[in-house]
Amino acid sequence: MTDIKSSPSTGFVMSTADTYAEFQESIEITNLVSEWDSSLSIAGTYTEFQKPIEKSPNDARSYRLLRLNNTLEVLVIHDPEADKSAASMDVHVGYLSDPDNIQGLAHLLEHMLSLGSEKYPRENDYKEFFALHAGMSNATTSAEHTNFFFEVSSDHLEGALDRFSQFFISPLFDDGCKDRAIEVVDSEFKGNLQSDPRRSFHVTKRLASRDHPFWHFGTGNLVTLKEEAEKQGINSREALITFYNKYYSASLMKLAILGRESLDVLSAWAVEKFSDIKNLEISPLSFNPPLTSHEFLRTIYVQPLKDIKELEVHFLLPDHSQHYTSKPLEYINHLINHDGSGSIISLLKKMCWANSLSTRTLPIGGYNLFTINIQLTKEGLIHHEDIVFIIFQYIYMLRQEGYQPYIMEEMASLAALGFRFKEKTRPYSFVESIADNMQKGFAPEWILSAPDLIRDYSPGLVMEYLQKLAIDGWYCCLVAKDMSIVPGGVFSEKEPWYDVQYHVEKISPQLQERLQKLDLNRDLHSDLHPDLHLPIKNIYIPENVETSKAQIPIPLSHPIIIKHTPQVRLWYKKDDTFRVPKVNMKFYMTSPLITYSQLNRVKLFIFRRLVEEALNDDLSSANKAGLAFNFEGAKHGITLVVEGYNDKAHSLLQKVVHTMKTLHIDRDQFVRVKEKLEKDHLNNDHVGSISLAGYFSSLALSEEMGTYIDFLGLLPHVTLESIQLYTCELFERFHIEGLVHGNVDREQAIRAVRIFENEFASSRLLPFELVKFRSIILPAGSHLIYQRDSRDPKNVSSGIEYYIQVGNISDKNCRALAQIAAQIIQEPCFDQLRTVENLGYTVNSGIRRVGESIGIRIAIQSERDPIHLESRIEEFLRARIGEILENMTEEAYSKQTRSAIQRKLEKHKNLKQETQEYWDQITSGYYNFDEKQDDVREIGSITLGMTREFFKSSISPDSPQIRKLSTHIRSCILHPQGLGREGDVLTLREGTVVVVDINAFKANSELSRAPQPSVDLSRYFSPDF
Repeated sequence: MTDIKSSPSTGFVMSTADTYAEFQESIEITNLVSEWDSSLSIAGTYTEFQKPIEKSPNDARSYRLLRLNNTLEVLVIHDPEADKSAASMDVHVGYLSDPDNIQGLAHLLEHMLSLGSEKYPRENDYKEFFALHAGMSNATTSAEHTNFFFEVSSDHLEGALDRFSQFFISPLFDDGCKDRAIEVVDSEFKGNLQSDPRRSFHVTKRLASRDHPFWHFGTGNLVTLKEEAEKQGINSREALITFYNKYYSASLMKLAILGRESLDVLSAWAVEKFSDIKNLEISPLSFNPPLTSHEFLRTIYVQPLKDIKELEVHFLLPDHSQHYTSKPLEYINHLINHDGSGSIISLLKKMCWANSLSTRTLPIGGYNLFTINIQLTKEGLIHHEDIVFIIFQYIYMLRQEGYQPYIMEEMASLAALGFRFKEKTRPYSFVESIADNMQKGFAPEWILSAPDLIRDYSPGLVMEYLQKLAIDGWYCCLVAKDMSIVPGGVFSEKEPWYDVQYHVEKISPQLQERLQKLDLNRDLHSDLHPDLHLPIKNIYIPENVETSKAQIPIPLSHPIIIKHTPQVRLWYKKDDTFRVPKVNMKFYMTSPLITYSQLNRVKLFIFRRLVEEALNDDLSSANKAGLAFNFEGAKHGITLVVEGYNDKAHSLLQKVVHTMKTLHIDRDQFVRVKEKLEKDHLNNDHVGSISLAGYFSSLALSEEMGTYIDFLGLLPHVTLESIQLYTCELFERFHIEGLVHGNVDREQAIRAVRIFENEFASSRLLPFELVKFRSIILPAGSHLIYQRDSRDPKNVSSGIEYYIQVGNISDKNCRALAQIAAQIIQEPCFDQLRTVENLGYTVNSGIRRVGESIGIRIAIQSERDPIHLESRIEEFLRARIGEILENMTEEAYSKQTRSAIQRKLEKHKNLKQETQEYWDQITSGYYNFDEKQDDVREIGSITLGMTREFFKSSISPDSPQIRKLSTHIRSCILHPQGLGREGDVLTLREGTVVVVDINAFKANSELSRAPQPSVDLSRYFSPDF
């Protein structure tokens, strides 16, 4: 563990007496040694922080912290291995600063800044740049922050920074762009109308104190940003400029830049690009408390759209960011979030009152809203006040037991271990988190380490925060469709933006009396439930974190087969890249019992949930110790995954497999699991229309039958007795294909698969029983539409996935052409269909692989009718892409292919990414571990002429050979009469066919062959196999 007695320093020293004295007035100087020095800067253009930035021993990158002359602080990061560079600017202003009379303004500004600057006036210049250079960009607006970030091919960082910096220097605020941006914001808002967490959150915000802007409608929409603004005589463009000029100051900004250039070059670029940002010498705003005694001790009853039964208990706490070295609130959060024996959720599950518990902490303008969220059962809904009482019993138990050093020592040990072996993440994610950290008041030298490490122990602070979880400082939110739980049986009020029905009541006198007795009783043991107690010491904390120091003579580019029998095929690769004490183990078990019927697939879902329930205590401890288990979805089987620190990985795997073998099913638990599964599948009706379009498109293209709706029809037929029989028979005959990848040797890998062999006395499967996934081959010249009405009566959005099947995945040439086409389509698709035509907030395109087939997909979520969206997609392909290809020069084409190649050559950032690439090839049935290299060579050989021909023959809507299936999810609000309006379809091209019965369509369609290995698998046999 790191030194727990070290403390941050706060002083800064500038390079001249004048600037030093000036700076001394704005910040307390507590040290005598200069921490900032301008002597190394370029002509005095910045000062440099002199202390080394504390970083993970596993981090080979170099860091330099600068302060430009406009006070903007910049962390530049040199990563010599980076194939992608990135930058993030965090501006310490968000929707809390919106004017009361034009809410959503900060969010609108976030959208506006990328739409043209004086230096780069074209509206789509920024997005186009990243599309051409294997990049991406995005931005987010929260209560107090707006964060802009991008990622780009490392050869093009300077050009990206030059465009990015202009957001903060000379944005155009074009009036036409502003109107389109408002429509995009409005579309984003409407796309979130079905989000129950967002809906209940806005009820909570609405009931906050008017003395704090927490009540603001942060997203904004057409009403707040245009209609209401115009009624008040507000020019929204002028309001944007005023807001920008008021808050977008270098003094409120923090910047992180990552590239493979030297620190000197990156520093020079930071100075050159960002020194012109104006400094208004302003500080972040401060606010009154968002909740007062008037808002506490209330129950807010909220009616959801989904079948949700949820209790949220909220506490308002003071800002705890200054305690980052001791993390007292994390100690409390760790215990309340614990779900092993003695925990709140363990007791609630035993009583069949709840399925899960989670916590979260939301910063709100100088305060924190600490929330305990509990997913309830039907019985738990009735007992929600009893559950609140149990929560307070647990809090009072923690007070009575007092601060426990072993708990904080476990937390500190695991935090230090996590930091020591911290792996890389995506560059854009890394710089975004750093820019955010730079705003939190951490000691500069601890920018990287402060969020992770616990440096000192503060029992007094822990107890102080426990006291703040008081019986008079909370309120709760009960979310359920059942109106019988509402006093009077009526949701009496309505939240205006999300149209949420709700009702507010003071908590019952009975609950208040129980809590007061608990508070007054000094002999708490008599009032505490006997099943509530502190967690035992964690047996899964790793003890051996040594990594193999043996040099691997020739690093492998793929795993090898170290065991191959009629029942088992085991792949293995020792980590030769990341050198961390971790392992990823994946095992795909296939059984004829699983694929025998759809009913058996339903039973498999129940079996998986029951196993997870039985393992609850072990999984809770393992997760906290950096070791995880989960079941992954699989078409014809069940996939077990154990990943994390390798020291105790085999112990967890042994526990999981033994539990699968010896599972005891309790009737109450079975009923609760079935209820939860029914609710989860019913709630699929309320997911976004674009997600449903993708789901049904994939289903329509695959051999597999059965939807979530079919699942719901079969669920009532599963009895306790039938699931007991199923679990006994499930592993009588099975086949395992596994992968062990990480810090383990060959014998340890084989020992993992022996766990299965020792637990299950299983016989081998016959070759024809090893089912492989096949896909539907669309007929040439087909223009198919599959329409479904949304089952959500309040969903205002429709969705479309327009899919063009272009060939076979195993065909290298076809695969390369598809990737080039997707690359060329990507940016114009977003620009035309979202930016120019404003068809919807969510517009995306890319590759879809289904079994043996590969295709191009374009997806939109919109308030417009899917038939209209279909026609606009076809016009976009015909006119915009057709014209782009026709006029494309060889130089422009070369940029597109280079971008496609750069995406393929992106390096793995961590062990998990590498494992997943191998596993995708194994489960696909192709075993083509050289696919990336094949694609790079093939893309490089494809000419512009070949791409034009491919577009004309396979993608153009006018091609006689096109194979197209478009899936439409139609809003019930848009089409209250439902399906059957075939006249709409007739407005499309001649020959369009509507698929009415998807199962009948699939039954009469040609199927692809099952995937075949790309090479003889004996090529992958271990030399000493």
